[in-house]
Amino acid sequence: MIDDNKYKTRIIDPEIKRYLDTFGAVCIEGIKWCGKTRTSMRHTNSYVLLGDPTGNFQNRQLAQISPATVLAGPQPRLIDEWQEVPSHWDAVRASVDHNPVKGQFLLTGSATPNHKGVLHSGAGRIARLRMRPMSLFESGDSSGLISLKEVCEGRLTPVMTGEVDLRKIIRLILRGGWPKALSLANNESFLLPGKYLKDLINNNAVKADGVKRDTEKMWIVLRSLARHESSTTNKASLLKDIHEKSGVHLSHNTLDEYLYLFKRLFLTDNIEPFSASGLRSALRVKQAEKLHFADPSLACSLLGATEDNLLGDLQTLGFLFEALCERDLRIYAQSFGSKLYHYQDYANHEIDAVIAHPDGSWTAVEIKLGANQIDEAARNLLEIKKKFEQDSKNCAPKQLIVLTGMSNAAYQRPDGVFVLPLLALKP
Repeated sequence: MIDDNKYKTRIIDPEIKRYLDTFGAVCIEGIKWCGKTRTSMRHTNSYVLLGDPTGNFQNRQLAQISPATVLAGPQPRLIDEWQEVPSHWDAVRASVDHNPVKGQFLLTGSATPNHKGVLHSGAGRIARLRMRPMSLFESGDSSGLISLKEVCEGRLTPVMTGEVDLRKIIRLILRGGWPKALSLANNESFLLPGKYLKDLINNNAVKADGVKRDTEKMWIVLRSLARHESSTTNKASLLKDIHEKSGVHLSHNTLDEYLYLFKRLFLTDNIEPFSASGLRSALRVKQAEKLHFADPSLACSLLGATEDNLLGDLQTLGFLFEALCERDLRIYAQSFGSKLYHYQDYANHEIDAVIAHPDGSWTAVEIKLGANQIDEAARNLLEIKKKFEQDSKNCAPKQLIVLTGMSNAAYQRPDGVFVLPLLALKP
């Protein structure tokens, strides 16, 4: 379905194939414009685009009138933006139940319906996969000299990775991981996230469940989230910030409603807290999520960030760089079966990112933009590892990593801490 000469390979491609070989149907979920449709077409033999506006959305109308017609076609068959006609979830599930052949359908969804019109979870029949915007390795901005998986296994051959321009990192943050941005000049690509946000809020936010909402209040909440990007700010602090910056009083219920909507649209992509309690740790862990948008470029657009004003505000740049790193770490970790968390306990110990592996081991990652911060980050990691070892050796991190923006080499320090430049990383 897709010309391989024009297609940019995505890290999720092998995972999609593996899932299609295992399940009757696969659903790829993620924010609009991250490349779900184009990638899915590479794995299918026919397709129907339910979100296509052609002929006054004739595909959607056909799907509502005759679901069986939409399901018919060479398999695997792609049903793009299935949530446009939620009843198709049950139709696919029933088809897989009736004919238990692997790899029959591939669905994509850029919004999760509010359970209305979906009668069955699809558990065991329809497997879900999360797709995110492009990582720096996928977009060709990382050299890929260093494998994150190998470092998590304790393997690294030291290598010089080259000098890095701070302005380049800023431009990558502003541009984001949107496939359409790769063919545009910088000034044009920086405008895309704002256009995406407007389309998402003005169109898709209403379509998600048909409820009419105050779009101005949604923008106010989004700007507050942008001001707290990469933080563990609680809802009370968000409400206070909203009132102080805009003069608007929001109730807890209204804020919860908007946050839930943004999550269902995959607009936000918060990181859950990591707890070592399952490994018999006595440390009390905070349960706050770390706030993130699906891509740091969205926060930049909401903040009105530019290359020059970020150069003059290194604190904000640091939070946005952390978001960029954690977007990529999530994508890379997912490819080898691991998950990304953050760690924060009541003894004031924090770890920017925790990569939890299937065998129960985990890797601790500190994120620092400047090479001059590497020593401090390494000391913090070693101190936290010591605390875990005192508590229980079984729950101490297996590897320690400082992920940095400005380092020109990948190496392991004498104290055992790995130093990795983001622009040299791959899965």
